[in-house]
Amino acid sequence: MSTIDWHQFEQVELRVGTIVEVADFPEARKPAYRIRVDFGPEIGVRQTSAQVTALYSKEALLGRQILGVLNFPPKQIGPVRSEFLLTGFYRADGAVVLAVPDQPVPNGVKLG
Repeated sequence: MSTIDWHQFEQVELRVGTIVEVADFPEARKPAYRIRVDFGPEIGVRQTSAQVTALYSKEALLGRQILGVLNFPPKQIGPVRSEFLLTGFYRADGAVVLAVPDQPVPNGVKLG
């Protein structure tokens, strides 16, 4: 495993946001949702797609806080312009478990 220094870590915009909208994404190659997340007044609402359908229903995701990487360049995924990376961990079966704060925090707070 390679190492990074603190300055490199500080450059990653890993922030908390609340999921405000979840929709099916039938155009995706693998099962996925279109997700919109509120990252607070400074950043606003951003969208992405995420392959989290194996463990999470749309209803279970709505209102949940998540961690997102906000400073990757936007990526076009079919008709969806992905504006951040929703973070999670892959299980052995390929399902994604979301990385989430275990207590509520203000939207937009940076991990660090």
